[in-house]
Amino acid sequence: MTLVNQVRGLAKALGVPLPKCSSTVFPARIRETAGDDVFPGMATLLEAIGQLTANIHELDRRIARLCREDYPEVAFLRQVTGVGPITAWSFVLTLEDPRRFASSRTAGAYLGLCPRLHSSGDRQPQLRITRCGDASARRYLIQAAHYILGPFGPDCDLRRFGLRICERGGKSAKKRAAVAVARKLAVLLHHLWLTGEVYDPLTATKRAEHRVA
Repeated sequence: MTLVNQVRGLAKALGVPLPKCSSTVFPARIRETAGDDVFPGMATLLEAIGQLTANIHELDRRIARLCREDYPEVAFLRQVTGVGPITAWSFVLTLEDPRRFASSRTAGAYLGLCPRLHSSGDRQPQLRITRCGDASARRYLIQAAHYILGPFGPDCDLRRFGLRICERGGKSAKKRAAVAVARKLAVLLHHLWLTGEVYDPLTATKRAEHRVA
């Protein structure tokens, strides 16, 4: 994305608007609409973007094949839209064995996604998450949470939960919502891994509607 943004920035400075498109088709689309000589070195940058994109896709295919052959449990975790092979694989490698945890709720705490506690009298200030455990796994979960809360995120319990936090407003509401969704996502992934259940994105919503009925 850095190279793509660099091309866009240089073209914009020269008064040449570039079409919106994904990085996968970016070099071809730019050559079709603007050519590759808008500024010196543009052809080199487009070639580099194309090569890097191809390398990334090849690595993605290798990771998907590795997960399919050696880590079949990854398939249970990928039922959740927004959880890709790297996120699921990182989660599996970090937790190692789901039976290590007495409750799925402890998975979020193990990955450092729970707030610190510091009570003093009647005061219980909202503190930052502990950030303990594996930083990469935590970062992947938060990225997945951002996708779930984003414009392409599916309607599901996780999304509804996060949007309710966003609606409360306040400082860094979206950031807090993403962390909270990541924490719930860790709990959900551990549960799916442990039980092998088929994922229903609206389980909690259906239960609530059933109780009301």
